[in-house]
Amino acid sequence: MNDHERFILRVEGDAKQSTSAAPPSLPGASAPPEKGSSLGRGRILIVDDEQGIRRFLSYGLGLAGFDCSDVSGGSEALSLLETQPFDALISDLRMPGTSGLELLKGVREKHPRVAFLMATAVDDVRVGIQTMKAGADDYLVKPFQLEPLLSALNRAIERKRLEKEVENYRQRLERMVDQRTGQLRVANKRTEQAHDETLEGLSAALDMRHNETAGHSRRVTRYCLEIAKALGCSSKQLKTIARGAYLHDIGKIGIPDAILLKPGKLTEEERAIMETHVRIGYELVCSIASLAGSAETVLTHHERYDGTGYPQGLVGDEIPQSARIFAVADTLDAMTSDRPYRRARPYSAAREEIIRESERQFDPKVVKGFLAIPEEVLEAIRLEVANPHARVRIPGSGGTSSPSNGANDRWDPPIELDAVQGNASPRLKREQAQSATGR
Repeated sequence: MNDHERFILRVEGDAKQSTSAAPPSLPGASAPPEKGSSLGRGRILIVDDEQGIRRFLSYGLGLAGFDCSDVSGGSEALSLLETQPFDALISDLRMPGTSGLELLKGVREKHPRVAFLMATAVDDVRVGIQTMKAGADDYLVKPFQLEPLLSALNRAIERKRLEKEVENYRQRLERMVDQRTGQLRVANKRTEQAHDETLEGLSAALDMRHNETAGHSRRVTRYCLEIAKALGCSSKQLKTIARGAYLHDIGKIGIPDAILLKPGKLTEEERAIMETHVRIGYELVCSIASLAGSAETVLTHHERYDGTGYPQGLVGDEIPQSARIFAVADTLDAMTSDRPYRRARPYSAAREEIIRESERQFDPKVVKGFLAIPEEVLEAIRLEVANPHARVRIPGSGGTSSPSNGANDRWDPPIELDAVQGNASPRLKREQAQSATGR
């Protein structure tokens, strides 16, 4: 009996007895084949420049249940891989033209899921290590022994199967994470919206308790946002600034009505009590983690750039930027809105006053940002707030604005501003002195 006949007999015997335990599967993976099925069997590509070896392997592996194709060189193998799927490839190491290592490199680059077994007549462990480092799944030594060959082939195919399961499982997890992240993002957005609506309702309640002019707070909030954008503030900063404008007077909830609603001028003692509203408001707001940045505006919105404000007498950049922006917006609206004791003044008068008070009441950088805003934009805001159901065209926006149109409208709650509450410029103070209701 020659070698070929002995090999065939071994193959036939092994094919009858070839069974193995089911490998473990990952969660969510398909169940492995039952015992007695063609576990690990698949399509095999044999690459060798010797036709006898190709036939030898094709016949033997075919009896073991594999579907085999064979080619004589690496270039042909790469071309065939582009058109047909294979589970594993057995390649000779040394071949004319494209060598086994070159073929291995090409297969790993374009077909990483194909198991690759390198075969050579050189029984040198260093060669085996080199091929394994290059990406081969196993190393076979000629002449082939059936049992080691089948074991190595099944092992390599099973390894690739598990790798594919792991990759599929990872992709499923990523899709689940993406889906859950999207759902969480939507939930957070809804929560934040509900949170802001609650703040808006609170501000509206305070406004109803003590409100000198309708729409005052909405205008000032919009003015703050326009100035902040002119200064290059980020969207996160805009949100903080807007929330601070929402809640700057929330501390007045702790001021007695006898002082808060007094029709006449306040006494020094009453004014001292009134000034405590900034600290009351700060303590209320800073206890809410999401409003920590806005709490600074609540505390410092009566500070003046020259250090003559209250409660801390901060100077210059010691005052948070949000409060410095608020001071300009507050004065703009106070001067250009009707008051019980006077008619609204024109924009030019407010502009002149803000320029005059630069470096005293106001931060000159904020004043510069304010002056960069076209008057038409500020006028459009005033008209929009006066008629919340109208669609007002804002110059340079390329469209119209309404309460339901535009990201900034999210920050338009009714709040009361207090430019005439002891933090006004000298001109405003002179105007206040003409009225018994100034405060």
